Amino acid sequence: MTNYVTPDLCDEYPEVEVLEPMFNNYGGRESFGGEVVTIKCHEDNSLVKENVDKPGQGKVMVVDGGGSLRNAMLGDMLAEKAAKNGWEGIIINGCIRDVDVIMETNLGVQALATNPRKTEKKGIGEMNIPVKFAGVHIKPGQFIYADNNGIIVSDKKLEMPA
Repeated sequence: MTNYVTPDLCDEYPEVEVLEPMFNNYGGRESFGGEVVTIKCHEDNSLVKENVDKPGQGKVMVVDGGGSLRNAMLGDMLAEKAAKNGWEGIIINGCIRDVDVIMETNLGVQALATNPRKTEKKGIGEMNIPVKFAGVHIKPGQFIYADNNGIIVSDKKLEMPA
């Protein structure tokens, strides 16, 4: 597991885009990165639930929940499934819950805030489409890196400088 340091990556690769500083680090991994898989959904985490069951080695799930703070798009059971299936991390433009358990899970998780209320499951959402939040367009197949300093996006896979 690579320890990513976003300030060093920004220095080495000045072309990266930096998401606005609005996210909190909640996962058991303080830094994570990988290929972007996007989900766009609003107050319905059906697609998140479906995708944590799929192999995620080398990938980061980027969930655009529209910035809603009314319920949680990720809880401990889904986070544990994602970790078991090899996901590097999940970034949520929205909330999570069960934060104490998620902090102990081998998964990178960044989100706006926490909320104890779960979402309704209506099966509504879209997969692998471009999303925009925190001032940055994020496309499937790009690469995203996160740590306690922030989140960056690149069109190519980045290597930590020596």
